[in-house]
Amino acid sequence: MGQSTPVNRHPVLIVEDEPILRLEALDMVEAAGFEPVEATSVEHAIRILEERPDIRLVYMDLDMPRGIKGIEIAAAIRNRWPPIEIILIAAFSMGEELELPVRAQFFAKPVRYTQIVGAMRSMMAHVGEGDRKCA
Repeated sequence: MGQSTPVNRHPVLIVEDEPILRLEALDMVEAAGFEPVEATSVEHAIRILEERPDIRLVYMDLDMPRGIKGIEIAAAIRNRWPPIEIILIAAFSMGEELELPVRAQFFAKPVRYTQIVGAMRSMMAHVGEGDRKCA
């Protein structure tokens, strides 16, 4: 609580269905100085993206249930909202077989938080103020 919070924190949408992993990601994002926004499902994430044009970064688990593959959702986000940056995580290494959307980054679990936070900061370094509709 002794840390000062930046006035203009960029929101980061965290899409994770596992409660403990979601809480860890929320804590990581907040500790890094971003505004964490949580989604418990893909459907919830899409609703949030429709309502929050200020979100420019999505941190998403590829191992989401209910049929639709995480990589397909990431591609759909990239196609619908091109300015959004995407970080994808999964419990397995996908190697060469995974076709990532443009500008998306992939990390295998267990993730090293320093890598994730570094990627977030790098991705958000070029993002200006305002919403993605203006980009």
